[in-house]
Amino acid sequence: MTDGVDDGKWDPGLEDDSAQVMKTVGRQIKLWREAAGMTQAELGAAIGYGEEMVSAVERGRRVPKPEFLDAADKVLGANGKISAMTSDVAEARYPKKVRDLAKLEAEAVELGAYGNSVIDGLLQTEEYSRALFALRRPAYDDDELERLVAARLARQRVLERKPSPTLTVVQEEVTLRRPVGGSGVLRRQLEYLLEVGSSRHVEVQVMPTEREEHSGLGGSLRILKLRDGNTIGQNEVQLTNRLISGPKEVHVLEMRYGMIRAQALTPRESLLFIKRLLGET
Repeated sequence: MTDGVDDGKWDPGLEDDSAQVMKTVGRQIKLWREAAGMTQAELGAAIGYGEEMVSAVERGRRVPKPEFLDAADKVLGANGKISAMTSDVAEARYPKKVRDLAKLEAEAVELGAYGNSVIDGLLQTEEYSRALFALRRPAYDDDELERLVAARLARQRVLERKPSPTLTVVQEEVTLRRPVGGSGVLRRQLEYLLEVGSSRHVEVQVMPTEREEHSGLGGSLRILKLRDGNTIGQNEVQLTNRLISGPKEVHVLEMRYGMIRAQALTPRESLLFIKRLLGET
């Protein structure tokens, strides 16, 4: 699952409100720079960035890092007015679809997922996530790739929340064998699954390829049970990402997920299975 980033729009640029935030930030930096009587090249040299980078930020085409904003604030004498935009930039630097999904996850008390092609996004290592996004075609440029990796890692902070939500994930065996990024990346991913799968609020299960009875052949799915008592489903396939809230459809997804969990190896058996795979990698 690509978690909402691979839709029918192949333009990897900033979207929706993200673009507006970046343009506003860039315009403010430009106004402060001109008021200080500095050229883009002079500002870049003063804060350790190239003229092209300064120009791209001012045009809203690049997402400035906190260090860029802080340095520009100091050099331009903005007295904290540029640095104050750091939090707005931090949120807008992630794709809107990912931010919307992260907000739902933040409201969830229980999250369930079945993955049949890749490791679930909430359990991916940084290396695995980067390698996965690098495989996307049409390809992302370097900046967009790093933006998406950062967004995925930011979503994982939901597991650090207190009280922690319950996360159950069923992974198809093939996802644990496919060497995305190479054998080294896969090995570290398996090690991480063993680590996180040993925690009290996370249960990782494996669906063996040899299983004859399998209720998940219709594809991957996610279930989010929210604090307000509502349940949301998510389904993602090629170029399509859909949130499902209709009671009848959600009921079907919950039923299928329950059957998938029953047909998979138990959490304890699954950890032993992953350990065995790790020994083979």
